[in-house]
Order: sequence, then C-alpha cells, then structure tokens
Amino acid sequence: MMNYDHITLPSADIPVSREVDVLVIGGGASGIAAAIAAAQGGASTLIVEQRGFLGGMGTLALVPAFCPFTDKEKPIIRGLGLKLMDRMKEACDPGYREEYRELLDWVPIDPEVLKRVYDDAILESGVTPLFHTFVYDVVLSQDGRNVEGVIIVNKTGRSFIRCRYIIDCTGDGDIAALSGVPFQKGGEAGELQPGSMCYLLANVDRPKFNAFLMETGDTGQLHRTVEKAMAEGALPEGRKSISGLAWISDYLVGVNFGHVFGVDGTKAEELTRGAIEGRRTAERQLQFFRSYVPGFEHAHLVASGEQLGIRETRRIQGDYMLTVEDFLAARSFPDDIARNAYYIDIHLATSKSDMTFNHLPPGVSHGVPYRIMLPVGINNLWVAGRSVSSDRAVQGSLRVMPNCFSMGQACGTAAALALRDGGDSRSISIPELHYRLLAQDVWLGGNFTPADDAGVMEGKRL
Repeated sequence: MMNYDHITLPSADIPVSREVDVLVIGGGASGIAAAIAAAQGGASTLIVEQRGFLGGMGTLALVPAFCPFTDKEKPIIRGLGLKLMDRMKEACDPGYREEYRELLDWVPIDPEVLKRVYDDAILESGVTPLFHTFVYDVVLSQDGRNVEGVIIVNKTGRSFIRCRYIIDCTGDGDIAALSGVPFQKGGEAGELQPGSMCYLLANVDRPKFNAFLMETGDTGQLHRTVEKAMAEGALPEGRKSISGLAWISDYLVGVNFGHVFGVDGTKAEELTRGAIEGRRTAERQLQFFRSYVPGFEHAHLVASGEQLGIRETRRIQGDYMLTVEDFLAARSFPDDIARNAYYIDIHLATSKSDMTFNHLPPGVSHGVPYRIMLPVGINNLWVAGRSVSSDRAVQGSLRVMPNCFSMGQACGTAAALALRDGGDSRSISIPELHYRLLAQDVWLGGNFTPADDAGVMEGKRL
C-alpha cells in the first residue's frame, strides 16, 4: 500500500443551512457582546460556538475571575460587559451577592451560573445560537474582498452558512487566517505566553486559610510557602505566586496557578498535550495545597478546565496596529470605541524567564481604536478579542475578558450600522458609531468628543 502526503476528496454539493445578516464565530466574551449588539441593532444574528455553552475562557477554561473593569478609580469598561457581570452576581447565592455586589475588579466567576446568564442574555436579544459546531473553511467573493460565508461541520453534517457580515471572535483569529489575512504570532523567536490549567477546589476552609495569611501580617506568606514547596520538590520550578484564588464561597475556590509551557493554541496536537500536562499539573498542585496550605487539608478537585487557558496566539494585521508607545502615552484616537487600563501582563515563556508588567497610573487609560479590528484586505469582516491588531506588549493588556466585551460590542454595533446603510466595515459613520455606543452606556473617556468623519480612518490622532 502506497503512502501519500495528501488525498483528493471528491467534489460535493454542500447544502446551505442558514442565511443571516451577521454571523459571529466564537462564543467567548467578545462573541457574546458582538452577537447581542448586532441583534439589538436590528440584524438577524447567529453565533457559532464549538462547545456546548458560551463563555470562552471564563467557563471553558475555568479562568476564576473577571479582570478589572476599572482604572483603579472608576469603571471604564461599561456597556454590555459590566451588565453581564452584574447579572451573574444577581444570579449567584445570597452570600456571594452580599460579598461582591460592589466589587468591579477580580470578581470571582461561578461558571455554571455564568453559562446560564449568557444563554438567557443572547436568547432574550434575539440571537440564534449554534453549539457543537466547527468552522471548516471560509468562502470568499471572486475578488477576495468579502467573506460570503463559512462551511461548518457538526453532528448534523457539513453545510454552508451564508452571511452579509462576519465577526471573528475565535480568540485565535481563525476566520481572518482562513480568509488570508496576514498575522503575527508570539515574540521575535516565536515564543508564546504559557497556558494555565485552571480548576475548582471544594471542601476548603476559607476562614482557616485567611488566619494562615494573617499569622505574620505579611502578604508574602503564601509566596514563601510556594517557594518552600519548590525548594523541597513538591512543586516544579516556575511561577512563584498564586495570584488567582477566587473564592466563590467559603468552601469553593477557583484557582489559576502555574504554567504549561510551549503550547501553540492554534494546533490541536499541542492543545492535546497541554490538556494532559495541565491535568497532571493540577493534581500536583492539589497535593501541594493539601500538604502546605492551612485550610486546604481536605481540598477536593471538582473540575478542571475543558482545555488549557490560552493567553496568546495570532495577532492580525489591521488598518492600525496599537503599540506599547500608545499604551504608555495613554493616547486617544478619533475612532476610539473603548478605553483600556489593564496592565501589560506578559507571562514567562519558560520556567526561567521573567514576567513583564507595565501599569498605567490610577485614573489613566488609553483609547482602543476601531481600526485595530479591521483586518486588511477584507471589507465585511471584523476581528474582536485578543487577536486584534496590536504589538505583542499591548496584546498582553488587551487580551482580558472586560476588553473583549468592549471590542465585541463595538463590532456588533458597527455591523448593524453597515447592514442598515448597505455598506461595509470601513464605510460606516464613526460619529454615529460613537453615539450608538454612548447610548449603550459605553464609556469613551471623560473628555471625549465624537469625531467628524473626515480623516478618521486615515490614522489621524486626537
């Protein structure tokens, strides 16, 4: 029997299963916000998600908490993202609501509650969900400037979804890459931030743990405990801080601790390796908690992420690339659609590397321009989330869920405007986009003034 590098499939007629105005691919924070905004703007909207639920890293990978919605002085990520987080709070148990009602930064995620909140929110807005579905390929127009639709694969079979506009919320820029959009991935040597296997521990004792932290009155107590465990071989060398303990209740905590290195989240083989290694790491960490950390003696691992939490893959080439200089100068742009104050957070690429942090002063934020979501060469495609057009440093800031909500909301709103006017992603009125976002309680800065259309899309800065 001969071996071949490739096979040729016979030609096939693929049925058209759906036709929609706006097609959103990916059901994480950016996709949820994009779909709701598009539907509320009057577009027939379908959201396609490869798992059986929405939420992305917050539910799929069990990332234990929402990153900050504030600039340390006031909420700057508002709109749909803040409303959805508040809705999760109200759906949680009374004790949770009481403790976290006013908290806007590092709010613990109850993943099962959040799944139901997202389900209800998209259905109430008129969005049609389609779960358990992968995008196999995209179909471009003859001139290659528009996406006519996508070929999907699921248990029903293979079919084609025709759309007028499409929003890539895959986190990895999958649709943009399939459409031929140029992209970058990782650092200069191709290095990628590590993944993390997050998980939930039950049967823990929060009061006892808090007493342990207060024994010396030193917040470095837990850090030193981790260092001791590494020195004694109970933990592998690497991340020395447990920055992600999110207490859902006094007996249930979400954990983000440690890294799995060298995993490219765009490759199934590496995600497979990462999942297996991540579960082994979680078991080793469980034994550390039981042996070294008071309050965790009887901890039980009730769930680990369905996949590794991924921080970094592709960054598309867009009409503008947001840079670290823009971040540090807290620049504003005439086509801003959001503000961002989350610090640059680049995790170590290996167990011996350093982590990078750059913070803006309290009360300071930079603008997020619309153009970073417009992939070059395609007219009816937006990209929202961590794969937008930025340099690697800024991607380490933009990648978190609150920012993904705001970018998704802007894309969905823009798609509804384009539909109304029969235009494309670059022909919409930026001032009208601003007015619509402001009407949706999006915050664009204390001194924000809606721009004139003239010159906005040519890169002029305010």
